[in-house]
Amino acid sequence: QVQLVESGGGLVQAGGSLRLSCAASGRSFSSWAMGWFRQAPGKEREFVAVIGGSGGSTTYADSVQGRFTISRDNAKNTVYLRMNSLKPEDTAVYYCAARLWLGSTRSHEYAYWGQGTQVTVSS
Repeated sequence: QVQLVESGGGLVQAGGSLRLSCAASGRSFSSWAMGWFRQAPGKEREFVAVIGGSGGSTTYADSVQGRFTISRDNAKNTVYLRMNSLKPEDTAVYYCAARLWLGSTRSHEYAYWGQGTQVTVSS
């Protein structure tokens, strides 16, 4: 069992930055690939970024490549999403999710989810 709690969301102006955190409980955090997804009102949940258990492998959605950075600190059981150059279209609820061993861009392949944190980017 893995419990995930996101934090760090908020209201920011376009061009600004935020750092989201996702704290995980449970054992063997490094065994879990961690993904970030987001869901805007009226839209389906979409992939944002994923990081492998050791932190050496990352993948990003084209829409955030070069602006967002995913990282993790296995000693703190925490994964981060640094978001720079934010745009109004980045407005969404952001979720972290855990998948055993291998990362994935497909949300249905993740076993555990956090409750989400709201990010709002004003123009």
